[in-house]
Amino acid sequence: MMTKRRELDHGLEELNEMIVEMGRRVETALTQSMQALEKVDVTAAKRLILEDKELNMIEEKISEIGSRLIATQQPVAKDLRRILVAFKIASDLERMGDLAVDIAKVVVRLEGQSLIKPLIDLPRMSQIVQMMTYESIQSYVQENVNMAYKMAKDDDLVDALYAQIIRELLTIMMEDPRTISQANLLSFVGRYIERFADHATNIGESVVYLVTGSRPDLNA
Repeated sequence: MMTKRRELDHGLEELNEMIVEMGRRVETALTQSMQALEKVDVTAAKRLILEDKELNMIEEKISEIGSRLIATQQPVAKDLRRILVAFKIASDLERMGDLAVDIAKVVVRLEGQSLIKPLIDLPRMSQIVQMMTYESIQSYVQENVNMAYKMAKDDDLVDALYAQIIRELLTIMMEDPRTISQANLLSFVGRYIERFADHATNIGESVVYLVTGSRPDLNA
């Protein structure tokens, strides 16, 4: 029969593995949604939208396991923080998955259209955010506070690119009102990627809380 400590450790390891799996899926979803956007590939976008259910199921499983551990193992101090952090990170990752789906839905709305401009800054934003997502999960696995704090600097880069994209799209709309509908959709994509970065930064905050017991505001 498994001892209480071993049972708790086993449950915590399960939570870790599922967080890593959610992070991997979210990275993939963002990559695929942006690839679909660049090609206006509606078939790929629709497939991505359907796959979002799997991410939601993993989040529910994390909630179930964490709640069971709290009820049966009565963890304290860092063990309890680890479970609470798993809940929060899973919630952020689920929302990031939703944002990738939101990008895919923009692709569906663009069906039959050619892009009004080559996409340069949106893919650059996406690449930074993909790295943020990966590093946020690595900071969690390694309990690496320095890597967690890096999220704030990367988030500033994403915010600057987003502002640049909005300025450029506004110029395009003023020059040719026929572009307004698509330009608005592309601005939504920029906003979704910017929000993606905010959630990665939230994960960094959760890692700092896990390690130190206090939560900084990295999104300030």
